[in-house]
Amino acid sequence: MFNAEIQKLPESLKNTVDLSQWSEKLAALSLPENFSESMVKVWAMSEFTAQHCERNPQILLDLIQSGDLFKPYDETTYREKLAQKTIEIESELMTTLRHFRRNEMIRIAWRDIANWEELTQILLELSWLADACIQKALDFLYKEASERRGTPVLADGTPQQIVVLGMGKLGAYELNYSSDIDLIFAYPENGVLPDRKETSYSEFFTRICQSLVRVLDEITVDGFVFRTDIRLRPFGDSGAIIMTFDGMENYYQTQAREWERYAMIKARQVAGDFEQGKVLMSMLGKFVYRRYLDYGAFEELRSLKAQIAQELRRKDRVDNVKLGRGGIREIEFIGQAFQLIRGGNEKSLQVRPILDVLQKLSELKLLNPEDAAQLTQSYHFLRRVENRIQQYQDKQTHDLPTNENAQTAMAYVLGFANWETFLNELDAVRNKVHGVFDAVFSVSKQDEIQQLSQKIWAGLEDENELLDNLREYGFKNCVESWAAICDFKNEPAIRRLSNKGLGVINRLMPQVIATLQTVTNPDETLKRLLTLFKSVAGRNVYLALLAENPHALSQLLKLSSASPWIGEYLARYPVLFDELLDTRSLFEPLKKADLTEQLNQLVARIDAEDQEALMIALRQFKQVNVLRIAAADIMGIIPLMVVSDYLTYLAESIVDCVVKYEWQTLVEKHGYPPECDDEKTNFAVIGFGKLGGLELGYGSDLDMVFIYDCKDGNAMTNGEKSLSCSQFYGRLAQKIRHILETKL
Repeated sequence: MFNAEIQKLPESLKNTVDLSQWSEKLAALSLPENFSESMVKVWAMSEFTAQHCERNPQILLDLIQSGDLFKPYDETTYREKLAQKTIEIESELMTTLRHFRRNEMIRIAWRDIANWEELTQILLELSWLADACIQKALDFLYKEASERRGTPVLADGTPQQIVVLGMGKLGAYELNYSSDIDLIFAYPENGVLPDRKETSYSEFFTRICQSLVRVLDEITVDGFVFRTDIRLRPFGDSGAIIMTFDGMENYYQTQAREWERYAMIKARQVAGDFEQGKVLMSMLGKFVYRRYLDYGAFEELRSLKAQIAQELRRKDRVDNVKLGRGGIREIEFIGQAFQLIRGGNEKSLQVRPILDVLQKLSELKLLNPEDAAQLTQSYHFLRRVENRIQQYQDKQTHDLPTNENAQTAMAYVLGFANWETFLNELDAVRNKVHGVFDAVFSVSKQDEIQQLSQKIWAGLEDENELLDNLREYGFKNCVESWAAICDFKNEPAIRRLSNKGLGVINRLMPQVIATLQTVTNPDETLKRLLTLFKSVAGRNVYLALLAENPHALSQLLKLSSASPWIGEYLARYPVLFDELLDTRSLFEPLKKADLTEQLNQLVARIDAEDQEALMIALRQFKQVNVLRIAAADIMGIIPLMVVSDYLTYLAESIVDCVVKYEWQTLVEKHGYPPECDDEKTNFAVIGFGKLGGLELGYGSDLDMVFIYDCKDGNAMTNGEKSLSCSQFYGRLAQKIRHILETKL
C-alpha cells in the first residue's frame, strides 16, 4: 500500500519510514487516492505525529472514520467538540484538554504537510483551537469558583466574568504550530463577594487566572495544552495578574511605553465576557491608534529596529526564520510600523493579520504594490518553513534543523530536490524581505547630513566660523540668520519640549540648514520655517514627519521659499504636513468629478449619525485640497486664471455633499416632501458673487441663496414625524449653514 510512495523519498529517508503495521489497519477503510502519499510525507516530516499514532493507532483511525482528517474546520467546530465533553474535576479537565489538543494538532499537521489546506486556514485553525481550550478551561474554573465562593456581579446585579485578551499571533489569528500564547486578563468592576471571608473580586479573579495558566501550561504525563505567557500585562512580572478596566485604562494612558502600543496592535479578546470585552477593546483602541498621523512613533520604532539589528548580529540568529535577517518578524514589523503611524487616521489599517495589513498598504499605495506582493509571498513561504520546523517534534523553535534526516525531510515535503536547493531559495526570500525592511526603515538620514550643518545647529564653533559656515550654504544675511537660529532655540515653545521632542528638533534642524542651499532665498525661507516650527512645536509629531522624510522636508522648503502663505496655512492646519509626502497628489489639484468621488468615499466611511466626524472630515478635505491648489499655483503648475476654477470646484463639491447628507438625515426622520425622492429634492443652492462667477479666492466667503419648489408650503412630509414643506426646507437650509459655518 505504501511501498510505491516510500520509494519516491530521498534515499536517506526510505529506511526511516516504517508503515508495515498500517496496511492491515487501514485496509477496510475508504481512503482518498492521495492518502498513501500524504501518510508517507507526514511520517517522514513529523516525528511527533508518527510517534503518537504508533503508540495509539486509534487516534488516526478516529480521525479517518469521522472524516475530520479530510475536511477543514470553521470557527465553532472546536468549541462544539469540547462542549460535548463532560468534566467533573480539575484533573479531568487537564487530561481532557491535553488529549484533545494532541489529537487536533495531529490532524492539523497532517493537513498542512500534505498540502491539503491553505496556510491562512491552518493558522486560523490553530488559533481557534487555542481559543476553544482557553474558554473551556475558563468556564470550568469560573463555575467551580462561583459555586465555592459566590458569583461576582456588576453594578446592575448581572454576573461578572473576566475578559481574556490574546496577544501577538494568537490575537491576529496567526498562531504557529508549536507557539506559546500570550494572555492579558482584565475584569470590569471591583467589589466584594458575600462569602465569610468577604473575598474581593480582585482575589477571586486572580485565583481563577492562576488556575487557568496552570491548567493550560503545566506539563503532565499527557504533555501541555499551550505554553502560556502573561508577562505582557501592565507592569510585566511585577504587575498584578489581573486588573480592572479602570486600572488598565489608567495604566495605558499614563505609564505604558511605546513598545506596548506595538504589542497591543494584535490584541483580541479570545475568551470571557465578550459584551464587556467590547468596552475594553474600545479603550485599548484609543491607546494604540492616535487620531493623527503619528510620525513620532518612529522614534520608538527606530529603537526597536536597533534592537532587532543587534539581535541579527548574534550567531544564534543566523538560522532563525522568525528573528533572523529577513525573517518573519521583519515582515510583521514593516506592517505594524505603518499601522502605528497611520492607523488612527486610516481606519482600514486597524486590522490584525499581517497579510491583511500588507494588502491594505498596497491598496493605499503606502507600500509599493510589488514590495507588498513580495512580502506576502515571502510570509507564506517563511510561515510554511516555521510550521515544518515545529511539526517535526512539536517544539517551540524557529531554528532550521541541524539533523540531516530532518533537513532532507523538510526540503522534500516543501518541494525541493535537496537541502542546498531549499537553502538557496530561503536565502533569496530573506534577502528580498530584508531589502524592503531596510528601505522602509532607512528613516534616519543623520549619517548622511553634512557635519557642517550639525556644527552650525549645535553652535560648536566660534561665531565668525559659524557665519562662514552659513555662507558656504548660500546664506546672504548670515548675522540675521544666526540670530534667528539662536532666538528659536530659546523660544519658550522649544525650551518646554521633552527630551524626545528635543531629539526630533536636533535631528531635523541640521537637515533644514543643509537643504536650504537648494533654494534661492535661504535667509527668508529659514525665518518662515522657524516661525512654522515654533507654532507646531507642541505637536512635535509633525516635526518628526519632516525629520524622518527628507523628501517631505524638501517639498516644504520649496513651497516656503516661494510663498509665506504655505507656512501660515500649515501652522493653522498642521494635519496637512502629511500631504508633503506625495508630490503626485500635492501638485495635482482635483477636478470636480474627482472631488465628488473622493467625498463620496469619505462620507461612506463615517457613521451616518456622527455629524461631528463629518464636519471634521469635510474641513480636512477642504484644507488638503486648498493646499494642493496653492502648491500647484505657487509652483506655476496651473495658470493663475484656473486657480479660481479649482477653488470653486472644491466649494461646489463640499456644498453638494452637505446638501445630500442633510437631506438624507431629515428624510430619515420626517419623510419625503410631496413628489420627492433621493434623486428629486425640489431644492437648489444658487451661488452669487465670486462663487457664481467661478472666481473664488483662497479666503472668499460663499454667497448663496437656498430655494425650494413646493406647490403648497403647508403640505406635509410622509414620515412618522411629519413636517410642513416650509418647515422641512427651512430646517434643511439651517442645517446646511450649520455644518458649513461651525468652527471646530
